Amino acid sequence: MPSILRIALAATTLVAAVHGAAQTPLKDSKPHVSSQKLQDTVTLGNLTKRANDLYELAKLSEPEYNHPTRVIGSKGHEGTLNYIKDTVNSLGKYYTVTTQDFPVTTSILHQKKLTVDEAEAKNVRVLANSPPTKDRKPVSGPLVLVANNGCEPSDFPASAKDAVALIRRGDCAFGQKSANAGKTGAVAAIIYNPVEEDFGGTLGAHSPDHVATFGVRIGAAQPWLDKLNAGGHLAATVLVDVETVTINTTNVIAQTRGGDQDNCLVLGGHSDSVAAGPGINDDGSGSLSVLEVAVQLARFQVRNCVRFAWWAAEEEGLLGSTFYANSLSAEENLKVRVFVDLDMLASPNYIYAVYNSSNGANPAGSGELRDLTTAWYASQGLNFTYNEFDGRSDYVGFIRNGIPAGGWSTGAEGVKTTEEVAQFGGRAGEWYDKNYHMIGDDVSNLDLEAWEVNTRLIAHIVGTYALSWDGFPEREKSASAAGADVRPASEYGTSPQFIYEGPNLII
Repeated sequence: MPSILRIALAATTLVAAVHGAAQTPLKDSKPHVSSQKLQDTVTLGNLTKRANDLYELAKLSEPEYNHPTRVIGSKGHEGTLNYIKDTVNSLGKYYTVTTQDFPVTTSILHQKKLTVDEAEAKNVRVLANSPPTKDRKPVSGPLVLVANNGCEPSDFPASAKDAVALIRRGDCAFGQKSANAGKTGAVAAIIYNPVEEDFGGTLGAHSPDHVATFGVRIGAAQPWLDKLNAGGHLAATVLVDVETVTINTTNVIAQTRGGDQDNCLVLGGHSDSVAAGPGINDDGSGSLSVLEVAVQLARFQVRNCVRFAWWAAEEEGLLGSTFYANSLSAEENLKVRVFVDLDMLASPNYIYAVYNSSNGANPAGSGELRDLTTAWYASQGLNFTYNEFDGRSDYVGFIRNGIPAGGWSTGAEGVKTTEEVAQFGGRAGEWYDKNYHMIGDDVSNLDLEAWEVNTRLIAHIVGTYALSWDGFPEREKSASAAGADVRPASEYGTSPQFIYEGPNLII
């Protein structure tokens, strides 16, 4: 059976189906929550049991995929959603549980091939949302170098018509480069990275002007550049065979019935994995920590509502969380005081990396969440570092809708430095998670100490804000953008810092 690569395409129509009863505050005699009380309920035994449960659910996909996975549309993901709902529903009437359904259009890549000067290029990637080559068959033409970075149609020479365009990465979105190639009449495009490192990416929303587009490293592209710049000629042949399918998937949301329903803490992780593996760290660690804290919170009363969320289709480009944030009415938007993103909390070569979600560049309150997080690490005698707030995870949709957000993680495919080894231990020169997006992201891939620490940190955030919002900025309605913060929501998340859409680069 050929390997399957799922590449997210922007869904053309998104219609939510939200199921669940209206919220009704309940009276009870439980003690009020506090940070320390909730932290004390976190046990490694409960977490590891849930990790083993999740891996068994991933194995439900083996008949179709020949390995465990929880990718959307699989039996493993369906089992994950049921596991979350059943666990929360078993807590009685403490939570109102709702689901939000939405369609995702994805591509199954059947075959790819790139040859230049009759030599097959290795380590090339088809960018997400790339269309197939014409009739899903090989197309050929001269390899033509594009001026500048291909961000303007004028960068493409007349000779790019019926050719394969070679374009430098940088300055504008991959989708813009591909569309410009298509407008010029190119049959395909190759975007090369000017530095020697792999990159994957997405063309973003579908455009009829897009052409089949590969991404390559400079090591592959340099000989081509040298020959073309010297006045030589090269012939290229490209094959991209992709099939598009639409999958219906589901967000799960659980909100406390108790507490001030107009001032809510929202936190979440994503319920899906990539197709290549079971995703026990990415993001089983985050989603299971969210679930375990939700279970333990049910022992207590809250003064402010807490909303736990498990987003679907994060690996397809942040689709579930973005769909949810976009679907909030102006009134409901203002009820969210802050969103906490929890993605990859137990990387085996971990760091404690807090998103540098400063106020000003982001809605007011993002900085307060960051500072509460770093203060807790310091109070525990633990080192931390800052992570770029660059759009790689589920906070993006909230920021773009004017909602404060932040979070932290333990690292993915980044390489650990000697300075970080001095701070956190581990191995310099290796990825934070050597099994990131791979079959080896199983139960053995978790650093249990980091996982327990970060779950206690979640409990601290929940225990703090469920009790009081003292010192936290109020959400303010803007006259220019209903539901936004003081500045129009459209101004947030549009700076060059957001060069990602989920796991994929866009620039």
